[in-house]
Parts: sequence; C-alpha cells; structure tokens
Amino acid sequence: MQITVHSIPFHYEIIGTGRPILMIHGWGPDHRIMSGCFEPVFAGLPEGDWQRIYVDLPGMGQTPGAEWINGSDGMLDLVLEFVDAVLPGKNFLVAGESYGGYLARGLVARRPEQVDGMLLICPVGEPLDKDREKAELLVFKTDEALLASLSEGDRAGFMSINVFHTRDIWEHYRDDVLSGLKLANFPLWDKVILPKFAFTFPVDRMDMPYDKPSLFLLGRQDIYVGYRDHWKWIEAYPHASYIILDQAGHNLQIEQPAVVKAVVTEWLGRVKDSYERK
Repeated sequence: MQITVHSIPFHYEIIGTGRPILMIHGWGPDHRIMSGCFEPVFAGLPEGDWQRIYVDLPGMGQTPGAEWINGSDGMLDLVLEFVDAVLPGKNFLVAGESYGGYLARGLVARRPEQVDGMLLICPVGEPLDKDREKAELLVFKTDEALLASLSEGDRAGFMSINVFHTRDIWEHYRDDVLSGLKLANFPLWDKVILPKFAFTFPVDRMDMPYDKPSLFLLGRQDIYVGYRDHWKWIEAYPHASYIILDQAGHNLQIEQPAVVKAVVTEWLGRVKDSYERK
C-alpha cells in the first residue's frame, strides 16, 4: 500500500483487524524486520484483536527519502503525519526497533494521550553514539560450514552483529534484516538525519510519566545501544517491564524468538486489560 505524506509516498502494509499497532523499524532495515518477528506472535492470537501497520521510513525499503528532512525531529514529524493520514483521530499502540524505538518514544512524548501502549526492541537510549554505554559482542555458537558458504560482505555483516552464527539465524537475518539493508539509502540518512540525530526536546522528561503498558526488550550483548543507559528513564514509564536477555544482541528478536513471543504476548494482555478497565 502507499500513501503520500508531505510529498513522500510512504510504503506500508496492513495485516489483520482490530486495535491498530504502528510498527517502526530501525536504521537501515525496512518493515520486514518487524513483520518477520511479530507475525509469528500474532499467528497464535485471536483474529480481530490487533491490526498491524508496518511502515517503511523515508529512505528505507520502498519509501523514498528527501533531502529536506530535518534530522530526527523532521523524521518524527513525518511519522506523525503518516499516523494522521492512516489513523485519523484514532488511538493506537506503537512498537519500535532500534532507531524506530527512539521515534516511538518521540511519539509517546508528543502524543501520550493517543498512544495506548509502547513496545521497544533494542531501542536507541542515548542518541549520540559517543555517550552510549555499549555491551561486548559474544558469539555463543558457530557453524563454520555456513560461514564459508557466504559471500565476504554477507559474512562480515552477519558476524558483526549476531551472537549465533548458525543457519537458522542466518536465514532470519537474510530475510528480515539484510533484505532491507540492501535497499537502504544510507548516504541520504547520513546527510539529513545523522547530523541532527538527537531530538531537540527532552524525549524522556515528559510533564507527566507515561502510565500506559510498556515493554523494553534489551540484549545483554548489544554492541550498538547496550542495555544500561535505558535504566536512567525508568521512572518516566511506571508501567514498563524492562527485560534484558542473555545470549542476545542487537537482533534479539531473531536470536531469542520464543522469549520475545512470550513477553510480547504478555504485554498485549496488559494492554487489553487496560482497555477493559476503561
């Protein structure tokens, strides 16, 4: 599907019916990194409860970028305009991965009354790379025959981020992550987002704490965003579960799918309970 927002034709996909959940991917991949891990979760839940909206951010996947986008503030404005176009006047949940998690926190800060729940997978904590307390990458299992069968570029990228160098992880990485990375307009993002990566407003210092059901999923071996910085803002989210997974890096959703399915299902249950209490 496609909808034009501020002259940018956004590509997105909608699966299911029910209460909407906006799925925002991170820096580089496209919507498949979200659908790849979330659709197996929803396959086991009643139909009609949750509508999933998977979007490609400008410059990623099938959505073209634009040089006039003004950093993360500008990207957040575009996401808000996308929400207004696709979900006019409706409340929704938001799930964000990596940079998408940073944008999700921006959505919550800007429109807390409209966002009924927040789920973050390996979200950016400290916006500036130099300020992040990162973890060390550890490798727990390796399939040498698999690695030898990959091209040099694919092998280097795969080994640089994942804690399991096995065939099943490679196949998920190839289909859910690498497929999007190969479409990404990194030069554009480096030009329009990277110099103004940090929001110009205090995203985790809202006037009132965000009291909706939330879930932070963090990898103990995440070399990009780590897991320690996020605790600084725990009081801003009084109904958030913070879960740090061992044997999990920045792609924890493909490395620990069983745990992800269990805790996401629990989060959805908490959201559902909050609707029933209203």
